[in-house]
Amino acid sequence: MIVILYIAALVAAIGFLVLCIGLAMTLNSLKTTLNNVAGTMAGIEGQMQGITRETTGLLEKTNSLATDIQDKSQQLNTVVQAVKGFGDSVNGLNNSVQQVTSSIHSNVSKNSDQIAQVIQWSNAFMGIRGKMKERKANSESVTVFTPEEEATMKRKRRK
Repeated sequence: MIVILYIAALVAAIGFLVLCIGLAMTLNSLKTTLNNVAGTMAGIEGQMQGITRETTGLLEKTNSLATDIQDKSQQLNTVVQAVKGFGDSVNGLNNSVQQVTSSIHSNVSKNSDQIAQVIQWSNAFMGIRGKMKERKANSESVTVFTPEEEATMKRKRRK
């Protein structure tokens, strides 16, 4: 019976040894995996720091762009208001011109007979004036004669 006890202790010791070797191999594999994870995490940490710097720079640029856009929007608002004022002025001028045109049209319609008479009289006056100018030009025209032509004309007058 003591032999069986020794054999059982030996089997237990061998089992314990196999268990320790298996556990050592598992822990060694786990150590390699954890080392890989640690390396990956260190790389990710470096990348995150780079991303954080870039994000900070982008946020600063975005803020400056937002401020610039807001300033330009305010300036554009003043331009839009000026253009609106100009449009209102042009609209008012257009209304005034329409009123004057309408007034002239109604007055012309009312006085069309008188206007026709004035046009006829002015045409007649211009015709008379043109004829008077033509006669005056004909009477004032100077004719230059050669000495032979003058002598011939004097002879004709004497006769």
